[in-house]
Amino acid sequence: MTFLKTSSLAAVPPNARFLVVRRDNIGDLVCTTPLIHLLRERFPRAYIAALVNVYNGAVLAGNPDLDAVYQYSKAKHVRGKRSVLGVYLERLGLIWRLRRERFDFVILANTGYQRAALRFARFVGAAHVVGYVSATGSSRTIDIPVRANAGETIHEVLAVNRLLAPFGIGGESPPVKIYPDERRAIRIRTALALTDDVRVVGIHISARTPDGRWPIGNFAGLIEKLATPGGTRILLFWSPGDAGDPRHPGDDLNASALLADCAGLPVRGCPTSELEELVAGLSLCQTVICCDGGAMHIAAALGKKVVALFGNDPARWHPWQTRHVVLRAPSGRAADIAVGEVAEAYYSVIERFSD
Repeated sequence: MTFLKTSSLAAVPPNARFLVVRRDNIGDLVCTTPLIHLLRERFPRAYIAALVNVYNGAVLAGNPDLDAVYQYSKAKHVRGKRSVLGVYLERLGLIWRLRRERFDFVILANTGYQRAALRFARFVGAAHVVGYVSATGSSRTIDIPVRANAGETIHEVLAVNRLLAPFGIGGESPPVKIYPDERRAIRIRTALALTDDVRVVGIHISARTPDGRWPIGNFAGLIEKLATPGGTRILLFWSPGDAGDPRHPGDDLNASALLADCAGLPVRGCPTSELEELVAGLSLCQTVICCDGGAMHIAAALGKKVVALFGNDPARWHPWQTRHVVLRAPSGRAADIAVGEVAEAYYSVIERFSD
């Protein structure tokens, strides 16, 4: 890892103005929360803001390390009566507001070179831009470049945190962190009649990639194994919408079929039309079983015990600093993980990491 020596710690004023840009998916932004916390610890008097998109923005709701969160819509996320033209006009207005903030540093919190994020940095007009460039590449806009070590695989959290090296910030990383809306959590708890004397297990059935998905029939078999009347309540979560959702394949139909198959068992559907509701719902669980994806990282950020099913190599994206078990089939397809293996992992995690 290298960076320009001109950005020394002595050159950064204590009241500097930072903009952290992370415009990717939910899990990516969750993995950026340690960077934000470390930046706040090092510069307690600084103005620290984040630029995110409306799809992942709820990840930062209530985050005490931030002074402001700016959100914009991606054209592919446009729904309903909003027009693509309107989205771009809103974005121009946002860029104008950001330019008026006169940021000293824009941190492109991606672990690879992203042209679109770089355009934002250029339009914002910050004095300095910190970001990853390719091993041999360069950028006139990124005047404080960081280069990844060739062939190295480290967790996304650690890779993002390396962007703080030019400010003299290093050492161990804190956990990922999300702050649920307590009023939403209370409302969900009341609606589902959850009490403190029962164990609540969250099961999230959705995954973005085909290799990361687990068959709905397997989830039905798992619920049957875990269901213990009077002792365990299971909350079912899924990505809302249909399979053609450009943001994330929706599982409304699969969830409906699964709940019908599990009629009579202590399982309740927990619809989450907004990301804030997913965060609040998962906060009510002691353990979460899910595929690799945003819900897994949210559960980790809530400090939950996690059983995670992976298709891809989990080295970069496993649950960060939470009690967890990761399962991955030799085939690289989550569908090949057996129901009994997941049930065994669940009982293992609650025994190994008893509260």
